[in-house]
Amino acid sequence: MEKQRMKTFRMVFLAMMVAIGVVISPILRIEGMCPTAHLINITCSVFMGPWYSLLCACMIGVIRMMFMGIPPLALTGAVFGAFLSGVLYRASKGKIICAVIGEIIGTGIIGSIVSYPVMAFIMGRDGLNAFYYTPMFISATIMGGIAAYVFLKALSQTGMLAKFQESLGAKVYDRNRRNKEGNNSTAGYAGNAGNSKAYEKKRFADSLHYESHIDS
Repeated sequence: MEKQRMKTFRMVFLAMMVAIGVVISPILRIEGMCPTAHLINITCSVFMGPWYSLLCACMIGVIRMMFMGIPPLALTGAVFGAFLSGVLYRASKGKIICAVIGEIIGTGIIGSIVSYPVMAFIMGRDGLNAFYYTPMFISATIMGGIAAYVFLKALSQTGMLAKFQESLGAKVYDRNRRNKEGNNSTAGYAGNAGNSKAYEKKRFADSLHYESHIDS
């Protein structure tokens, strides 16, 4: 029953991410730049992992191509970053900045180079070269990456990120890191308390020694 509930929630969340990705995709968009797509990629990678993020990027790209008249850049400018973002996030044991770096490398570099033959030879665009889309793709991934980083960090600090990941059945790194930091803080407090008690005992012993010295 719990597995079925988790699977249903995962499908609903994926559908919601796809819908949001399609709706907000025209924001700040010019050909070769779609910052909101990278926001969705990174968020989905952190919440659900690389494979679901790849699936989400593919579905958003196909819908945009079919109903919004977007060229194949909707796919080549999303799928590589979506997958690599999730891979680096897990490889780094849950570092959000690594998910952002994965998106920048996957889309800004790999995706932009792959886009050249697709647009030049399949779509018949003239005046292109292998790095024609690279500056635009990198700029868009940085913009979307900053937005995703701020959003996910805010969730992490409130503890909501770990709760979402657990509800979706994803690997939860954030909770382990927060528990480790909490244990370190507790150990520090305990150490300080122990030092204070030792200091008080020393002062008490010194005062007794001083009083006995005066009496004698």
